[in-house]
Amino acid sequence: MMKMEENGDDGLVSKINKYERMDKDDEFDEELEDSMIKLRQHHRRSSDTRKYVFACAVFASLNSVLLGYDVGVMSGAIIFIQEDLKITEVQQEVLVGILSIVSLLGSLGGGRTSDAIGRKWTMGLAAVIFQTGALVMTFAPTFNVLMIGRLLAGVGIGFGVMVAPVYIAEISPTIARGSLTSFPEIFINLGILLGYVSNYAFSGFSVHTGWRIMLGVGILPSVFIGFALFVIPESPRWLVLQNRVDEARAVLLKTNENESEVEERLAEILVSAGLGADKTEEKPVWRELLNPSPALRRMLITGLGIQCFQQITGIDATVYYSPTIFKDAGIKDKTKLLAATVSVGFAKTIFILVAIILIDRVGRKPLLYVSTIGMTACLLGLAFTLTFMGNGQVGIALAILLVCGNVAFFSVGIGPVCWVLTSEIFPLRVRAQAAALGAVGNRLCSGLIAMSFLSVSRAITVGGSFFLFFLISAVSVAFVYKHVPETKGKSLEQIELLFQKGNEEWQRGEVELADVEHLVQKE
Repeated sequence: MMKMEENGDDGLVSKINKYERMDKDDEFDEELEDSMIKLRQHHRRSSDTRKYVFACAVFASLNSVLLGYDVGVMSGAIIFIQEDLKITEVQQEVLVGILSIVSLLGSLGGGRTSDAIGRKWTMGLAAVIFQTGALVMTFAPTFNVLMIGRLLAGVGIGFGVMVAPVYIAEISPTIARGSLTSFPEIFINLGILLGYVSNYAFSGFSVHTGWRIMLGVGILPSVFIGFALFVIPESPRWLVLQNRVDEARAVLLKTNENESEVEERLAEILVSAGLGADKTEEKPVWRELLNPSPALRRMLITGLGIQCFQQITGIDATVYYSPTIFKDAGIKDKTKLLAATVSVGFAKTIFILVAIILIDRVGRKPLLYVSTIGMTACLLGLAFTLTFMGNGQVGIALAILLVCGNVAFFSVGIGPVCWVLTSEIFPLRVRAQAAALGAVGNRLCSGLIAMSFLSVSRAITVGGSFFLFFLISAVSVAFVYKHVPETKGKSLEQIELLFQKGNEEWQRGEVELADVEHLVQKE
């Protein structure tokens, strides 16, 4: 009996323990299921956020297609315009270069406009102005009317190239800001390629009709820009500047994968905008730019310097006048000239994709080194080829290869990184107007190169012109070393603190970081 009772008690205890384990297993299963549900929700949110930010960056970059298309299409259209309207060589230079010069007015006005009406609607205004200019150019009966359309298009482009990178930088999460802010450069390259293809595709039309169709096709992207304005949100940082903090929080929730970071980001933006707890009386933006603090002065040197070097190394001369370069190398047939130019567009577009993949992985500065050193080598080779190789098949092949190499190295680094840096290094209060100053420097240098290339080439030969570009490109390597910090992986507010340390501090920091990474790899 005692044994039975003991067995009975033991059986009862084991049953109780079994049920307890079952209850615990059930609780564990429920917790596991809850965790899986939360994980799936997080992944779904992350995926939706990435798609949303990607779509915003694409739509914001559409204005850049207009700039790229105009640059690409004019390189071939100018051949037909010269024949149809009987314009002089000086008029050619003015027609090609005036767009860049006038676009600096758009960039100057774009900073104040985007602060007044918002980043999003400034992009819409840019599209409307460009579209009007493109229509005028398409139906222009004379050179003077063509110039009026060109002026309008230039103002629209100035607005667009200034505001798109700023907008994308302000809505992008830190981890993907570099690649997303490079999107405008992708679309510029895509526009250039489309312009080259348009030249080739419509070259069979009559002289009077062909160039008008080439220019008129550039109106089409404006339709998509109009649609985009009803899809993309306003910049959260601009909303904060307008004291619309709740709307800014809503946008940050849509554009950041981790909800816990939203309040932290919002607090940083509030302080950066001067709306936080430590708000102080501050100077007007224009006065701050004219009399900058040491940190802001470093930012302005970096931002304006990299924008100017992007253009004075001769990229627009290469793109606008590639038919002239190939003609000097020995290609005489008009169709073959345009076909060779298409290869330049493909090289420029394909290699921008390399930059997009690498910019947030290897950083901004390594890409700038590869780019500026590679361009320097290609420009020296092209100058030597055009000067000493004559008009033979070898000279033609080398000229095409080196021009494609030059634009490829440009697209890998200084092309996209220039706009990324300018949009992320300035404090929020002055970001739009400081970025506008950088865009002004870019457009001014672009215009000067485009408007002087033919005259300089006539004076010192095309090869001599590229020797000058080679020397300037060599200086750009030293500028990158001295004045450009690494901004990969840092929030916009952290970058502002980086410039307060000064050039020597960030160079020392980069060396120390490189040593740490080397030790980690060895372990």
